Amino acid sequence: MAGPTTAERDARQPRSESGRPGGERSGGPRVPLRRLIVVLAGAVVLLGLVLWVLYGSSWLRLTRVQVTGARVLTSEQVTGAARVPLGSPLASLDTGAVAARVERALPRVDSVAVSRSWPHTAEVKVTERVPVLVMKKGADFTEVDAEGVRFDTVRNAPRGVPQLELTPDPKAVSPRFPVTRLLREAAAVRAALPAQVARDTRSLQVRSYDSVSLRLSDGRTVMWGSGEEGAAKARALTALLKAAPKADHFDVSAPSAPASSVS
Repeated sequence: MAGPTTAERDARQPRSESGRPGGERSGGPRVPLRRLIVVLAGAVVLLGLVLWVLYGSSWLRLTRVQVTGARVLTSEQVTGAARVPLGSPLASLDTGAVAARVERALPRVDSVAVSRSWPHTAEVKVTERVPVLVMKKGADFTEVDAEGVRFDTVRNAPRGVPQLELTPDPKAVSPRFPVTRLLREAAAVRAALPAQVARDTRSLQVRSYDSVSLRLSDGRTVMWGSGEEGAAKARALTALLKAAPKADHFDVSAPSAPASSVS
């Protein structure tokens, strides 16, 4: 009996996706194993060299701290608070930890950004709090910023900064309106004052959340009320000052119905 023909034998053999018999796959030339090992070894050596340059060599060591943004603080104060590990690899500098140390040690610092400046420098950029009010504390003055935060005590009051007289009615201080809330309210009033009034303001007196008054340099007084509707109160006060130049007391606590009077 005759055996299978060539065509029949081909039909029985498995075919690859390319249609070739025997399940053989076509493809490009394979990378020799030796060449693959050489490439991998080279990559390992290169990685090791990079790591050594960053962490093991003296080429990228931390040798200098540059401070920017300090106005009242000195660079030495910021550097001392930062405690940057000089002599260590710059790549290993923990910028977050440095920033946290500066903020903890120096209450005058509002924010701080720490970065690496290759090849040898750590840059520490600080933004200081700006006093908008001061509070008398014995012979010294406590500075208060625009958020109502008491952040530092100084011997001399900053020039042009009004004094805050915090004399709250005991009934006005409650869990809802603590002293910190009253401080924020005073700071909000200070921020809303018209430019000329702000320059003439010598003190702010806070008795409660909605009882903030001003004393100007010429002895005139202003009942401002709460820190709400600051823009409307500023416009009302500006109009009153022009309309009643001889008045010595102004009330803009209700800006829709402002009033002035003469003692």
